Amino acid sequence: MDKLIVGLGNPGKKYEKNRHNVGMILLDTLVRQWQEKFKGQYCQESTGSSKVYYLKPQTFMNLSGESVQPLAAFFKIDPSNILVVHDELDLPFGTLALKKGGGLAGHNGLKSIAAQLGTQDFLRLRLGIGRPIHGDVSNWVLSDFSKDETITLEKLLTEAGLALKTFLDKGFDVAASSYSRKNVL
Repeated sequence: MDKLIVGLGNPGKKYEKNRHNVGMILLDTLVRQWQEKFKGQYCQESTGSSKVYYLKPQTFMNLSGESVQPLAAFFKIDPSNILVVHDELDLPFGTLALKKGGGLAGHNGLKSIAAQLGTQDFLRLRLGIGRPIHGDVSNWVLSDFSKDETITLEKLLTEAGLALKTFLDKGFDVAASSYSRKNVL
């Protein structure tokens, strides 16, 4: 069964290292060559009898669904086989969790995908960025990871890569039982 893994973020150098771009940052550690199509950058890999598609929407975060839906429709990928990697304010920094469907927690990228797909029943790999101690959430998600955070970020990306590999090799339930609420600190 074909699968789609989506790494959320904002396009452009300005946002490259932002907390909001952690989904894209993860995919860039896994994929080296991208093609431009579907308002995004995508890559296709064969895994036995099925294919895996990786997608980095090049719309801004709030319009991510405009990239996800056309690719999913073109390659006939059911929403239940779409895994979206995104930043999560409600998880402490360095924590990852897998989730099937459910609420969108105010995340505009997830809202856009749900609206375009007509369902919230897609999979998520949530990468914890924590909440700011004080200040505006918008400024927080659009700020870069600090120099001190980069060591933890590397560990988080390594674990998230292993979670994705487990998802592809053994399925969502095995990945979720092995990696949900895992903190790399």
